[in-house]
Amino acid sequence: MSELAPQPPRARIHPSSKTCHGQQLTDFYAWLRDDNWQQVMQDPAVLDPEIRAYLEAENAYAEAMLKPTEALAATLFEEMKARIKQDDASVPSPDGDYAYFRKYVEGGQHPHVCRQPVKGGATEVLLDGDREAAGQKFFKLAGVTHSPDHQMLAYGIDLNGSEIYTIKFRDLQTGRDLDASITGAHGPIEWGNDNRTVYYTVLDDNHRPCAVFRHQLGSDPGDDQEIYREPDPGFFVSIGKTESRAFILIQAHDHQTSEVHLIDADRADAKPVIVEPRTAEHEYEVSHHGDQLIVLTNADGAEDFKIMTTPVARPGRENWQEFIAHEPGRLLLGLQVFQDFWVRMERVEGLPQIIVTEFESGAAHAISFDEAAYSLGLAGGYAFATTQLRFIYSSMTTPERTFDYDMAERSRILRKEQEVPSGHNPDDYVTTRLFARAVDGAEVPISVLHAKTTLLDGSAPLLLYGYGSYGHAIPAAFSTARLSLVDRGFVYAIAHIRGGMEKGYGWYKAGKRESKKNTFSDFIGAADHLIEAGYTSKGKIAAHGGSAGGLLMGVVANWAPELFAACVAEVPFVDVLTTMGDTTLPLTPPEWTEWGNPIEDKAAFTYIKSYSPYDNVCAQAYPALFITAGLTDPRVTYWEPAKWTAKLRALKTDDNLLVLKTNMDAGHGGAAGRFDRLQETAAAYAFVITQCGA
Repeated sequence: MSELAPQPPRARIHPSSKTCHGQQLTDFYAWLRDDNWQQVMQDPAVLDPEIRAYLEAENAYAEAMLKPTEALAATLFEEMKARIKQDDASVPSPDGDYAYFRKYVEGGQHPHVCRQPVKGGATEVLLDGDREAAGQKFFKLAGVTHSPDHQMLAYGIDLNGSEIYTIKFRDLQTGRDLDASITGAHGPIEWGNDNRTVYYTVLDDNHRPCAVFRHQLGSDPGDDQEIYREPDPGFFVSIGKTESRAFILIQAHDHQTSEVHLIDADRADAKPVIVEPRTAEHEYEVSHHGDQLIVLTNADGAEDFKIMTTPVARPGRENWQEFIAHEPGRLLLGLQVFQDFWVRMERVEGLPQIIVTEFESGAAHAISFDEAAYSLGLAGGYAFATTQLRFIYSSMTTPERTFDYDMAERSRILRKEQEVPSGHNPDDYVTTRLFARAVDGAEVPISVLHAKTTLLDGSAPLLLYGYGSYGHAIPAAFSTARLSLVDRGFVYAIAHIRGGMEKGYGWYKAGKRESKKNTFSDFIGAADHLIEAGYTSKGKIAAHGGSAGGLLMGVVANWAPELFAACVAEVPFVDVLTTMGDTTLPLTPPEWTEWGNPIEDKAAFTYIKSYSPYDNVCAQAYPALFITAGLTDPRVTYWEPAKWTAKLRALKTDDNLLVLKTNMDAGHGGAAGRFDRLQETAAAYAFVITQCGA
């Protein structure tokens, strides 16, 4: 006699009501939000016992229901692991007498921070991530940076996934940490040029980076000096350093407005100097060269950005002079400045490119690439007085390649090609770009990967990935993990939907706030186009997205459940209306420019309510759903996916599998170790393969 299938958990119903803009909103599962959530972020042990019991019951149910996929998940994990070079290392980046790099060791989960003398000598391991992580349930490094004289190393560690870091300082002569450490920091760390001054950001009670502090080595962190505090709770604060190393940058920003302050990195007592006061919807970034600042800006209607120069001594906008004019459809993505050259990244028709310009002559040239769809990024570095530019290239079929490009000689050297130990032949695969017509006629790009042997007669299962928020463009990059799908006959596709910036800043604007529904209809349109083109069939598609891409999953599951066999929603932002109406949550005020403010704006309230996945769950059949959460996630709090799961269980009319897996020891990014992350991917892919009948 077979065992009875385990019964899914049923969350307690406890109505909680409030009125907004004359409408009463009732939430049956609001109790899953622990009133003590700020403390839970720092100490998960204080989570309310009833909430913990529900999350653990969902985890136990997920484990039981996914048991039939465990063998497949284990096989996938071994495949994915076999494609990773375990003793891998990044290309060393020179800085004076040393070159710095990171490496992994055989079987290791975490990076080792290393350096080697430029003129030859033994490699030093400055920080052994595996040793530091020993005995910890979660461990993540951030902000690792050495002092200009190479004597000290500053680094941040997060031990529970909440993105609250403790900054430590290591004496590289002795290999020992100093006694003093800084708690409650937010990751990025910058050194002053005196090798004793350190700048860092801190979080407020609502988990927002709100201020910049200055620390002197050897002093008590309690005596650290606050040098900037952001008065607007809708703005985040971050720090950086110009390529010239002359200035520390303080950047205050939301999703459409920015303001930059400069600190003289040579002076430990320097005060911030503003470049240009913030103006609503004006975004700008600053680099430095000689007595000039180089400013990337969208001022004066330059939607896809232009480049200006201004004197360091008089940085305000009234002194800005045009350097590179705005060209609609050519989105300027970023700058990298050297002593004799400057480089810009731009995107045209969805594809990135690099333009190199010599300061003295003004001569400019592009670095060319051959494939129809690819990923490209500047690697950055420490050297300013160099002609060497480092960039990283890949495509959906081509493993990642790191090049050093001589800007004067216009020649490139391949410094590293990603190894796939189990073997990979790019010629066995096909990658292409398609364009789906959206409901309003917009052309939505789709990047597609499949094996040459896959029949495109509608019989293939397909995984369709999407994001479509914050202007983030999803690159058509190489992934060893997705080969486990493609080698099993799947088509893998990325829908470059509105809300990203694949087709310029206007593509982003057309997928935010009052135009947000374009993001969702674009994704459904991409699925329809792939069906019409013979890549797959209705009901053979798995949709996949995380965070804001998880919001996408929630909406398309409500709007077009018949299209999808399954949806994987990782840390999904599905309770949009409630979250955007809660000013105490970490991201809410800064996010109003992205989603709208439902507290003060009735139209925004009505629009968000019309698509918010949690508010629109109804009595209908849904695809099979694999949902994840992180208990200490400060970006998408654990109770959003938990509430969504509970409501789906109560209302859906089908018998399709619905599981929620909450990582009780991690936050937004899931597991920190590289193999632990692979196991999470393998579990999700095993679910997809099973649900798509592959």
